[in-house]
Amino acid sequence: MAKGITKERIVDAALAVLDDGGIEAVTLRAVAARLDVRAPALYWHVGSKQQLLDDMGTEIQRRVQLSLHAVPSDAAWTVVLDAYAHALRREYLAHRDGARTFSGTRLTDAQTLRAQEPWFERWVAQGLDLADAVDAAEIVTAYVVGFVIEEQERAQSAASDPERYSVDARDAAIGPDAPLVAAAGHVGGDADARFSRQLGIVIAGLAARFGV
Repeated sequence: MAKGITKERIVDAALAVLDDGGIEAVTLRAVAARLDVRAPALYWHVGSKQQLLDDMGTEIQRRVQLSLHAVPSDAAWTVVLDAYAHALRREYLAHRDGARTFSGTRLTDAQTLRAQEPWFERWVAQGLDLADAVDAAEIVTAYVVGFVIEEQERAQSAASDPERYSVDARDAAIGPDAPLVAAAGHVGGDADARFSRQLGIVIAGLAARFGV
């Protein structure tokens, strides 16, 4: 084991590689170069790229959980879900290709898994079945992942072609015969407002479905 190499340093270096080059750039060799060691020096802690991605996703989840400490312990489950979704989006947006990189990863730290217990306890105490609580968390997570993937892909496309999503060009292409279609391109609002509005619809739907 290389002296001074820890899983925490490896994950930090991997996140830096991700931010510089995107998900395709994240390899054990690139992370090792970032740490100024040879790739075999990482194998004691990380045996494969998938394990590395899992460890990166676990760190992101840990940061999300830390941000939820600010939520009052007696907050309604809908309030917690809203805070969770906003925290997850912030963490994904903080890294290039964040949503694509971290979605689908497996939590590798038992303590991070166990940290979910108090939330499930409170939600069940508020009247949610455990299965409904799990469904709610997974549905909101899926919404965040989909929204941020689209958000990040559009941002990267627009960086190379600033006119790609021009509303004026869209209007001109549609013409006067489809006024509602043209108007639809103007009602979305900025990404933050759209995310919060649509998230509210998702959570309201869950609350209505579960009757709690």
